[in-house]
Amino acid sequence: VARFHSTGILQITLHIQLYVNRLDSVESVLPYEYDGFDFCKDDKETRPSENLGQVLFGERIETSPYKFLFKKDEKCKKLCTKTYVKDKTDDKKLLDFIKRGMQLNYQHHWIVDNMPVTWCYDVEDSQKYCNPGFPIGCLVTAEGRAKDACVINSDFNKKNMFYIFNHVDIRISYHSGENEGWMGARLVAATLEPKSIKHANDESPTCDGPPMTIPAEADSDVKITYTYSVTFQQNNNIKWASRWDYILVSMPHTNIQWFSIMNSLVIVLFLSGMVAMIMLRTLHKDIARYNQVDQEDAQEESGWKQVHGDVFRPPRKGMLLSVFLGQGTQIFIMTFITLFLACLGFLSPANRGALMTCSVVLWVLLGTPAGYVSARLYKTFGGEKWKTNVLLTALLCPGIVFADFFLMNLILWVEGSSAAIPFGTLVAILALWFGISVPLTFIGAYFGFKKPAIEQPVRTNQIPRQIPEQSFFTKPVPGIVMGGILPFGCIFIQLFFILNSIWSHQMYYMFGFLFLVFIILLITCSEATILLCYFHLCAEDYHWWWRSFLTSGFTAIYLFVYAVHYFFSKLQIVGAASTILYFGYTGIMVLIFFLFTGTIGFFACFWFVNKIYSVVKVD
Repeated sequence: VARFHSTGILQITLHIQLYVNRLDSVESVLPYEYDGFDFCKDDKETRPSENLGQVLFGERIETSPYKFLFKKDEKCKKLCTKTYVKDKTDDKKLLDFIKRGMQLNYQHHWIVDNMPVTWCYDVEDSQKYCNPGFPIGCLVTAEGRAKDACVINSDFNKKNMFYIFNHVDIRISYHSGENEGWMGARLVAATLEPKSIKHANDESPTCDGPPMTIPAEADSDVKITYTYSVTFQQNNNIKWASRWDYILVSMPHTNIQWFSIMNSLVIVLFLSGMVAMIMLRTLHKDIARYNQVDQEDAQEESGWKQVHGDVFRPPRKGMLLSVFLGQGTQIFIMTFITLFLACLGFLSPANRGALMTCSVVLWVLLGTPAGYVSARLYKTFGGEKWKTNVLLTALLCPGIVFADFFLMNLILWVEGSSAAIPFGTLVAILALWFGISVPLTFIGAYFGFKKPAIEQPVRTNQIPRQIPEQSFFTKPVPGIVMGGILPFGCIFIQLFFILNSIWSHQMYYMFGFLFLVFIILLITCSEATILLCYFHLCAEDYHWWWRSFLTSGFTAIYLFVYAVHYFFSKLQIVGAASTILYFGYTGIMVLIFFLFTGTIGFFACFWFVNKIYSVVKVD
């Protein structure tokens, strides 16, 4: 309805188009396009334009035959009839694919006016859960066990039988727009209820028959008629600006998440305060003791001052460390800007694919800081192979991620999944990488090498000092393993919900808390690394360069262990392809997180070491 003109109101018939997205399952990592299941198709099928993030996430949105006229209710309207002849090989393959989809609980995802069409039902404690998807159908096993959606209906009781949801009751709520002037009515909610109905008359269905069944071993032809009903309901209680609230608020464990995040925040802040107090008091005493005026009365030097002539000795494999730090800086800035924009609401679930698009574009444009940091540190380490340094910075870590991603894409392509990235998109990603990111990395490296090396507060001795025998806790491996515990402790609760959003297809929207956890992670990685670095220096072990990077970077190993635990305890994924895809994509996440956390720990420790050796008197 559009309102304009000073003398009257012009009524316009509004056509509402329902879009369908790819189907996915919590039991399989392989999503499939809507057309792959042989549902009713739109005669003039078109695809809306998709951004880079949607393509990378495997979204494949297309028009559907479900078309409505605004405020015109429909009752049991027929879409089409699909017939599967038992003796035809192609028909048998299509029917088996549909049954496989029901067995693995594949879910539809429909969209109206950029809103997910939700399936709302009651759960425990009289709460209502609105799922942004609904299943193709369900299965009652040969043992009589009702699987997934078959539990909701007591009529689904035949053993070894598939029940397909071939009818949907759609309810569309709209705001009347009485106080919105020319803007008129707006859609504020779309819900549905899937049903299984065997129509007695396929030409004139009445939608009052028994459930539509498909035997597990079909011995006759199968005919499925798809129908729908739609009703429009005025609802002035929901404002258009808050129309997503009923979906997001009803997501499971919301209250648990709030409590857990606050609990984690209090614990981490308390531990961080303790670490900071211990460090400040101990350091103050150390510096006062080392800087005593009367050196004759002072005790023999010991502790971290003893290694002042070796603490800034360049590390082994400084080339690789500088490359990792350059890439980590790029990822850190990208993550910070992305989460900040998400907090402002620019990357909400309503903007499909915006989060991934923003991340990729930012990563491409942040090649200059990566090249600059890598080149400047490599020069500080005394390196001279600047061409090798800049090439590795631009190609090493992105190359590993792209190779992993390409292999996963090959598996998706072989399996016929809709998540397989089109060849044109792969070419576009390579063009962004080599056409923009690599040149920007070279520019950053040029300015990094033009700058003088970072000046250290103390001189380095020519002959390396011998490191005394270390206790178990100050040896490299135990220190690195312990260093990742505290940072992981502050993120694992958020990590559960992030993994749920990726693999269980739940919407993630609490970016404010995620940004807060990001800041806590930054503080915790820094303090844990500084504390362990201080202990190692007190034990006269001056090999801190790599250890500072690996101490906080080891958090990524705990992330991988948690992902393995999540796979076996929370997911029901079956099939070799899905398992390989899960761990392939998890490998990319772990590598990115390793560079991210390692860079935080390194620069915190670098600042700390420079600070303490700049305030102590050295003869």
